[in-house]
Amino acid sequence: MKKKNIINLIKYYSENNDAGFRSEAYEIAKDFDSAGDFQLSEYIMALLSNVNTFVPQMTENDSVFFQRIEPSQEPLPLPEAIKADVIGIVNAVGHNAGINKFLFQGDPGTGKTETVKQIARILDRDLFLVDFNSVIDSKLGQTSKNIASLFQEINHFVYPDKVLILFDEIDAIALDRTNSNDLREMGRATSAVLKGLDNVDERIVLIATTNLFDSFDKALIRRFDSTIDFNRYSREDLLDVAEALLSEFLNKFRFAGRNMRLFKKIMSFMDNIPYPGDLKNMIKTSIAFSKPGDEFDYLIRLYQIVNKNRSDNLKELQGKGFTVREIEILTGVSKSQVSRELKE
Repeated sequence: MKKKNIINLIKYYSENNDAGFRSEAYEIAKDFDSAGDFQLSEYIMALLSNVNTFVPQMTENDSVFFQRIEPSQEPLPLPEAIKADVIGIVNAVGHNAGINKFLFQGDPGTGKTETVKQIARILDRDLFLVDFNSVIDSKLGQTSKNIASLFQEINHFVYPDKVLILFDEIDAIALDRTNSNDLREMGRATSAVLKGLDNVDERIVLIATTNLFDSFDKALIRRFDSTIDFNRYSREDLLDVAEALLSEFLNKFRFAGRNMRLFKKIMSFMDNIPYPGDLKNMIKTSIAFSKPGDEFDYLIRLYQIVNKNRSDNLKELQGKGFTVREIEILTGVSKSQVSRELKE
């Protein structure tokens, strides 16, 4: 135990800062454990437990600034380049090297927020979303005060090494301070964010997302240890994502039939394949809205979305590369009739 531990304990006690006191006592117990004094470590932990101070992390009801989010259990298909960066984040946090602040930038629907949920699951951390509606205030100067309070609460989590904080669309409070169109109040808010980020407990993982990276305050970008670009999807990546999403939904919607070859043909006709967020909605609703008893009705619906100038002309469908069986699925015309009409 070091002198600073004693000073911090007295300081937190005098301030009635129960969260800080618990955190400091927890750190002292860990230090004794690391030094090999297991009995003393366990005794401290028992004392904390007996006085009912060794409690779980705060919930969304303990603060107006946070909303508890459940980590994602669903598979998230990502391009190899982004996947490698995610693995890098997990490794960096695991090395305890003080690399703990990350910025995810990219267009809407590229999977930034979902990736944060996956990282929380992989790291086995509690995920807390910052509610900016409770941070931003119309009163002059209050927003920057709220931001200071927000970061104070972040640094007072009981178990900082079990927390992941998400600043989703952080541009709401952190646009370029040099922008003449920006309100002076928001400039002060950005300055408060800069100060807060400089003092975040290194044991806490903090991830921010933005759709407006080009308008981002450059000083703010430098506060993050790494910036991950989520706009790195090739056309082939998006086709692979679409296939993975369909497989996931077919496992849930048992009534729908599996025909990956036809699905990939339909998706390949899209001039601009949407990002995963929109892909997920498009595929999911096509299956959910399909006719009962028609296992491939979702493929017809997808084809109607993809090919807005939909035609049931059999020759035209054949010219697009669809087989007789695939034309039967898309038009409802029997294979024998399709074959007969195509021959004619």
